[in-house]
Amino acid sequence: MKILDIVVHPHLEQSVINKAWMNRLQQESDITIHDLYGTYPNGIIDVKKEQQLLLEHDRIVFQFPMYWYSSPSLLKEWLDVVLTHGWAYGSKGTKLRGKDFILAISIGGPGVHYQAGGSNQFTISELIKPFQATANLIGMRFLPVFKKLGVNQFSNKETQQSAEELVTYLKAEY
Repeated sequence: MKILDIVVHPHLEQSVINKAWMNRLQQESDITIHDLYGTYPNGIIDVKKEQQLLLEHDRIVFQFPMYWYSSPSLLKEWLDVVLTHGWAYGSKGTKLRGKDFILAISIGGPGVHYQAGGSNQFTISELIKPFQATANLIGMRFLPVFKKLGVNQFSNKETQQSAEELVTYLKAEY
């Protein structure tokens, strides 16, 4: 299985957890790392290049930190321009059908904030519904989310352990 890990972090060089995840995944021969902000610093996305990358892989992973209860803005732009009608959805838009769709999300705040009665009032599952709807529309198999909460308090050991867990998770059979 060929895995495409689309890393979406506007300040990757300052990241601890997402950089650790990316660096660990780069060691895997069957995982392609694609840094969106590094590839498109001006925000202008090469749609054909992105669509070709998607076609070449079986499992698509969107790796990002939670930003304002969603993803960084470049991922929204990417979804808007790459997943086009007639290619990703619509009666003739079948290019991604049957492929796997995974979110790998880092969240700075602790889990207690993301539950009923918590300070954010919504669970991560509720907040990521638009991604699940997107996967459903384009015929991809939405797999359970890999998420780590409270990452702002992780030790170096916990950070490295989470990177190992991500490798195992992405390669698992579902």
